[in-house]
Amino acid sequence: MDLRTTKFPVGKLGLISMKGCEELGNKIDKFLLEWHEQKFNFKIDTFQIKVNCPRFSTGEAKGVITQSVRGFDIYILVDVFNYGATYKMYNVERRMSPDEHYQDLKRVIAAIGGKARRITVVMPMLYESRQHKRNSRESLDCAIALQEIVAMGVESIITFDAHDPRVQNSIPLNGFENVQPYYQMIKALIKNISDIKIDPEHLMIVSPDEGGMSRCIYYSSILGLDLGMFYKRRDYSTIINGRNPIVSHDFLGGNLTGKDIIIVDDMISSGDSLIDVSTKLKERGARNIYTFITFGLFVDGFEKFDKAYENGSISKVFTTNLTYRIPELIKKTWYCEVDMSKYIALIIETLNFDKTLGDLLDPVNRINKILKKF
Repeated sequence: MDLRTTKFPVGKLGLISMKGCEELGNKIDKFLLEWHEQKFNFKIDTFQIKVNCPRFSTGEAKGVITQSVRGFDIYILVDVFNYGATYKMYNVERRMSPDEHYQDLKRVIAAIGGKARRITVVMPMLYESRQHKRNSRESLDCAIALQEIVAMGVESIITFDAHDPRVQNSIPLNGFENVQPYYQMIKALIKNISDIKIDPEHLMIVSPDEGGMSRCIYYSSILGLDLGMFYKRRDYSTIINGRNPIVSHDFLGGNLTGKDIIIVDDMISSGDSLIDVSTKLKERGARNIYTFITFGLFVDGFEKFDKAYENGSISKVFTTNLTYRIPELIKKTWYCEVDMSKYIALIIETLNFDKTLGDLLDPVNRINKILKKF
């Protein structure tokens, strides 16, 4: 028996929460401390390692670690899309951009200076994940970023619902885990929607585009539900805000009359596509429309979602706490938060003891168990 994988951790566990990740980091730390006490009957104060990225008045910065990390198994939690984090530059308060969060991540890795036994980056929404392929004379930002942090000493990257998981091909000799919140979404649906009926006569899974079919196929298969899809017709002669505008959404699927619908997607950016799709579903006779969205960015605010909720186009929006949510969002009647902190803590605990992630990444048994109970 390999005792190292059953009893002893790879190294002292260290959790670093980058700026803007403090709330999620505290929740993860709480779970890890509880399990550590149960396993070893020994209390410690925290697994968190404090870091700081102070900035000069010009906007320049540096990464500082407040304690030794020699021999540690380090997990760095970073939300590059947290626009709620700010800093001062020339005495003006500025919101941090994804580029600035990413630079701070590299600063902290550089401050570790190769002293840690292992470094794993937990980046729920992958930096530059929408720039994952080259259509013309374009940069491949996501692949470059992955190669860059791996070259700095990062052994593995853990991300959630990557826009295109094939970007892992840019770092074929390093760990890349693309985790899906399937179990947590289904659990939240059952917990919050008391009258939901999970059968083909009453419920249907719908993908808002062809790119999201893989995650929808999983939900439809595990829940035994029918599947529908929208095809996005785009105007490829025009570019607006960096993308080709959508001309129309055409539905491919069966009869929707009287059925509840679950729309599944990786992110809400402006929300225009989602609301257009939900409106078309209502026109086809759908009853309640729920959404499973991993990342709720809401870049244009909430007004259109308030209107969609009022006119019945959307009944509930399920999104995770993997990215920044402003307090106003959490108060919305149509919003339901899916807490991922325990899942991340389980992944970190498992990796720290060098055990396989297979059972955690494939939640079939847990989903079947909760469905049986339901």
